[in-house]
Amino acid sequence: MNPWLKANIINLKKWKNNLFTLILQAPINSFIAGQFTKLSFINKKNKRIQRAYSFINTPTDKNLEFYILLINNGQLTPKLYNIYDHDLFISKNSFGFFTLSELPKKENLWMMATGTALGPYFSILRNGNVLKKFKKIIFIYAVKYYIDLNYINLFQEIKEKYRKNITIRIILSQEKKKEYLYGRIPNLIASGELEESAQEFLDAEKSHVMLCGNPQMIKDTQKILFSMKNMRKHFRRKSGHITSENYW
Repeated sequence: MNPWLKANIINLKKWKNNLFTLILQAPINSFIAGQFTKLSFINKKNKRIQRAYSFINTPTDKNLEFYILLINNGQLTPKLYNIYDHDLFISKNSFGFFTLSELPKKENLWMMATGTALGPYFSILRNGNVLKKFKKIIFIYAVKYYIDLNYINLFQEIKEKYRKNITIRIILSQEKKKEYLYGRIPNLIASGELEESAQEFLDAEKSHVMLCGNPQMIKDTQKILFSMKNMRKHFRRKSGHITSENYW
């Protein structure tokens, strides 16, 4: 049985386009950077409504931070968006294998995310052990619009931390801006534009790819990596090149 703890609400930051950041405190068990937890509330029928969310913070941070998209007709996110009207609970335990220790050692680590799915990568990169396993990090982040880049300050923090060992490329899918790539992650891989911009080869011999976010992006990107890059999914029992985590 999963134990639940009542969470203390520290901050609720509402962004544009139904995006919001929720910061909590609770005496949860230690987690591994890249893992997720579960948030919940009890509805009027005394039923627990719960969903999984990845940490943005590192395991040593007191504040537990989550980046969330409001689904207007959803069962949980409207409650989180108006959290001061409800009691919120967080799982005492954390879950998942989207962690650094589960990855094979390679030269380059490609981290690809869409929307709110940047949480695991920020947690992993801010934790600071990546370069013990990889020489270079290529962080690819895609959103619809420029206004959705709510964590640009953390990208800058990570860039300063890793300097020449990290390349960050941001993609806008619904509008064009001079300093950003335009399109979808799988299409930019297929055309070669992503590798050209990053100035790194995405190849099976030297690269491992982490995919997190929109299930359609993950599905389409995997197809391209399978067919064009001769890559396969990574499992504990059989080493591969692609580790993924769907965000719904």
